[in-house]
Amino acid sequence: MNGFLRPNDDESVFGSVHLGYVVVESLRLTDWHRFGKDAIGLHVDELDRDTLRFRLDDRQCRFLIGRGPAEDLMALGWQIDDHETFDRIIRRVVDRGVPVREGSDDEAARRGVERLWRFPGPKGIVQEIFTAPLTTPEPLVMVNSGWVTGEKGMGHVAIMSREPESLRGYYNTVFDSRLTDYIDENVSGLMMKIRFLRVNERHHSIAIANLRGLKIDPIRTKCQHINIQAGTLEDMLDSFHRVKRLGFRMAWSVGQHTNDRELSYYCVTPSGFELEVGWNPIVIGPESEATWEPTTYRGISIWGHTPVGETVVGKLAQFKNAARSLAFREDTVPALSGG
Repeated sequence: MNGFLRPNDDESVFGSVHLGYVVVESLRLTDWHRFGKDAIGLHVDELDRDTLRFRLDDRQCRFLIGRGPAEDLMALGWQIDDHETFDRIIRRVVDRGVPVREGSDDEAARRGVERLWRFPGPKGIVQEIFTAPLTTPEPLVMVNSGWVTGEKGMGHVAIMSREPESLRGYYNTVFDSRLTDYIDENVSGLMMKIRFLRVNERHHSIAIANLRGLKIDPIRTKCQHINIQAGTLEDMLDSFHRVKRLGFRMAWSVGQHTNDRELSYYCVTPSGFELEVGWNPIVIGPESEATWEPTTYRGISIWGHTPVGETVVGKLAQFKNAARSLAFREDTVPALSGG
């Protein structure tokens, strides 16, 4: 039992929720294999010609890459500590009239879990919850020495949204997320605001960004980036050099964030969203939790994180995506987001 699980009267599930895996759809499985195994340094398993899995630890699956045209993040898998908390979350979703479906045996097996249930999430990212992850005695075969998971989950996901308060409401309703802090960042004369939400001791498991005063989304993919945490500084830096040496696109150089103090870099996955590989962010344990107050930071980075390889073509693509986003409403699952 973790330090957050103590008797309470508010039926909070905070502290019992951990990001377990991510599901990606791509036609570029050969590139993903090379990217994950050779550049980032993950363990790779080929289930069949249409499916890759990456491991970070003894879990069977942390990344599931399935063949398909979306080139995007399709689902987030959340581990729930116990069946009572699992049932509490399901009741919250069902009681608000949102459909819930049990995953098939094949879906569960590919994700390395015994059973899972699925329900709609913001921006079309399906939310999946499970209680029993499957582990394997097979040793990890990877160039990195290890990754930080455990009670913190596997990392975090960052989402660009035109309806940031609805997304914040969604994760508050479903997982009792707590606001850790904000960052205000000037991007080419536009003010971007980022909200950082935690569901356990990791500084944030969800980051939600928007352009203040403009309901546009310049990001093609459903998520802006996924984060994983290297076990050592050497692991993080070595993977940075491998990514560059192997010709994969770098987005942001090594730098340190203002709020969680994580050292990291950002590279571009074969599907187009970014992967942040970080090291040593602060942890908000039970003692810090009792006195934590959200703060607003000016700027994303203390140092570093300079853009790499920005081109006119890339900027034009962002403008095109922003214009396209005006043509449709963003899916916020209103019944769960308070809207």
